[in-house]
Amino acid sequence: MLTMNTVCVATYNGEQYIEAQLRSILMQIAPDDEVIVSDDGSTDRTLERVARLQDPRIRIIHSKAKSCKHNFIYALKHAVGEIIFLSDQDDVWLPNKYQRCLEELQTADLVCTNSRLVNEQLETINPDFFSIYRSGPGILKNVINNTYYGSCMAFKKHILAAALPMPTTPEIGHDVWLGLVAEVVGNVRFIPEALLLYRRHEHTYTKTSGLLTRSNRPLYKKIANRWIMLYHIIMFYIKKKILR
Repeated sequence: MLTMNTVCVATYNGEQYIEAQLRSILMQIAPDDEVIVSDDGSTDRTLERVARLQDPRIRIIHSKAKSCKHNFIYALKHAVGEIIFLSDQDDVWLPNKYQRCLEELQTADLVCTNSRLVNEQLETINPDFFSIYRSGPGILKNVINNTYYGSCMAFKKHILAAALPMPTTPEIGHDVWLGLVAEVVGNVRFIPEALLLYRRHEHTYTKTSGLLTRSNRPLYKKIANRWIMLYHIIMFYIKKKILR
């Protein structure tokens, strides 16, 4: 029996880049795989651009989440693949991303790939995204300074099953939660190869800057955020230990 994998793409007014991103994905995945496009109420031509690809592997669903995190969660709840990839709407997969992730997932439960930071025209800004945040595993490390970026992640379905339901608090992103859960119930691997063109532009949702400047929130709120995240993963760890 053939297994299938799922790519979850969250969209919202992404008409400018979505077609290039989906083409880069579709050219790599298998004929039996699926791409879930979860649209959060786009008012531009995003869905028109998706539909004109006419690829039966694409499944469009309609979210009413009104947030990036909950739009991804909505997509993840519809995923049926053995391996699940997360994808932003405005990046580009490099040609060997899919296969390299599958290779590493033979002995890991979640992988996070390096990426090449690029501008709107896909010109390189920084060839080594990992070097910006010193990306790598570690629960405390990633609570303090998250290096689990969803667009770079793929994981086995049992990681998703363990991670759901996700904490509802806005302080914890879907991607860092999946990464932290994988560290508790499985093993993670950071792949040093750049396998993604991580596009930065004026409408980019996630900022790339220093630890204290990724958002304009006051310092006390950033500290509180990390305590909340640490609390939730400790409670998750304790629950798992009790149930064993």
